[in-house]
Parts: sequence; structure tokens; C-alpha cells
Amino acid sequence: MNTKPIIPVFFTIDESYAPWLSVALLTMKENASKTYQYDVHVVYHEMSEDAISRLSAIADDDFSIQFTPMPETLSQIGEWKSANKLRADYFTLTIFIRLFLPDLFPQYDKAIYLDSDICVPGDISKMYEIDLGDNYLGVINDYSIAGVPDLVRYVEDAIGVDHTRYFNSGILLMNFREMREHHLTERFLDLMARYHFDTIAPDQDYLNAMCKDKVVYLDRVWDSMPCELPEFADPQIIHYNLFDKPWCYDNVKYEKYFWDAARRSNFYDEIVEYKNSYSSEQKEKDKESQMALVMNANKILDEPVTMKTVFESGQEARL
Repeated sequence: MNTKPIIPVFFTIDESYAPWLSVALLTMKENASKTYQYDVHVVYHEMSEDAISRLSAIADDDFSIQFTPMPETLSQIGEWKSANKLRADYFTLTIFIRLFLPDLFPQYDKAIYLDSDICVPGDISKMYEIDLGDNYLGVINDYSIAGVPDLVRYVEDAIGVDHTRYFNSGILLMNFREMREHHLTERFLDLMARYHFDTIAPDQDYLNAMCKDKVVYLDRVWDSMPCELPEFADPQIIHYNLFDKPWCYDNVKYEKYFWDAARRSNFYDEIVEYKNSYSSEQKEKDKESQMALVMNANKILDEPVTMKTVFESGQEARL
């Protein structure tokens, strides 16, 4: 029986993200302190037995990987739905799954949530050991918006958060205990049912608005993004956020970390094939998606009811 202290780590993916998750898991396992047991939970939507089997092969005695189907997970939210606290379909719930984790996994008081488009060259236990006090989250500023004036305006005038304090929800140290005690999940469901806010980054914007001033800002090396200048010499987690992905484009910052690990992945052939087949049409769609993001941000700014107006008017209290 393993008696080491446990660090829970969560990912949410579907089949298409399995190759990138393999790189995330490999690098996290290889660089993590051996003084802990790592319980990795992969909450998934539609994934083949083959993908699950190949990802499971990364596990060892100190690094367990458990797979939970998203429909099974979301069925536990049925009580809230039947109480009319939520008027949303299944697809909507899957977008916000990380907000439900504290209630869905009550055995944990603290956990790490990670997006799957990452490499982990650092020791993930060092992040887990950071004291959150009575704050809800440990977060890292999202500097991907800093050079886009329209997105800066969106964050400050629609979400109501100073853009230098706006955080990315792809890398989170989560205080499950405090989030449960202050009913974050139910507060979120109430807000969404009442207002149906339009957002450009749904769960990220809700977390920023609801948890404002109840977060601990971590060193930026825990969410190192290719869009940032300069490149960090010692990135602890590399987050290939938005369109800066080495499996799509050449000359992406920190790409060496990804490809060094990808070569050891049993998804390597698929990763190479994906990169080689990423077409000019797909790259053009990426550009269109970037423009659409900015256009939607400007549209939301023109709406009379936004997160900022609701919270700053006193209609709703932050957590």
C-alpha cells in the first residue's frame, strides 16, 4: 500500500486531445518529486479504448491515471438541474466542468487543474505545495491579451477585472475545501441561469469575475506561454495556449520541450502526421478565429448587462 501524500491532478479532454495529453503526462511524471503519489483524473468526453489504453501505459505505482466519462460525471449534477438552478444543455456543462470538480470529488481538499496542451519540465509538486490560505485559487496572469487593446478593454469593461490581474484558467491550483464551503458551484449555476452572460472565454471569465481578490498569483513560470517575451530560462509549465501550438506551426517558442517528449510518446506517429497535414486552410481558419474573438469581445462590450455591470452595481456579490 502506497503511504506517500497524494497530489490530485485533473484534466478534461476528448479523443482529439489524447496525443497532446500523452506529452503532458509524460513530462509531468518524469519531472515530479518522488516523495508524492500522483492521482491523475482524466474526465473525458468520447474517447476510444485504444486511446485510454495507450494513455494508461504511462502510469506507474506512484503515478495513477483514472478515466471518468463525462456523462457519468455530469449526471451527479442532476440534483442541481432538477432544483431549477440551471437551465443549460449537456454541451454547456462540459465547457464548465472544471468549476464542478470540488463538488464532484469531495475526497480532495486541494488539487491541480491543467489543460492538456502543455509540457511540464518542472516539478509539479512545488506548485501544489504553495499555500493558498483561505483563497480559492492559485493562478497566473494571462499575458496573451496584453498586446491586444480590444481584449484589454473587454477584460476591464465587460468582466470588471484589471487586465494585469486577469488570469488564465488553463493552469489552476484549486482550494476545493474553500470552494465547497462558499458554494462556488451553486453560485456559478445561479449566475448562469439568471444572466446567461455572453463571454469569449466562458469558464475563465466566470472565475475571474466571481473570485476577484480571492486568488493567489503564482510565478509566471507556472504558465509559460509562447506569446510572452522574453522566453523564460526555467519554465515549470509550458502552456501552448490558443494558436501557438508546435504540432500546428513551426518556430513556436518552447517547441523543443514538446518535441523532445513527443518522441517518447506512443502517439508520436499521430502527432507527426497531424503536424504534416495541418493545411494552409486550417491556418487561415486560425486567423479568422482570432479576428472573430476580437469581434465578439467588442460586441459584448456594447451589451447593457455584463459581468462588470452586475457585480459593480451590487446586484450580485462576489464570492
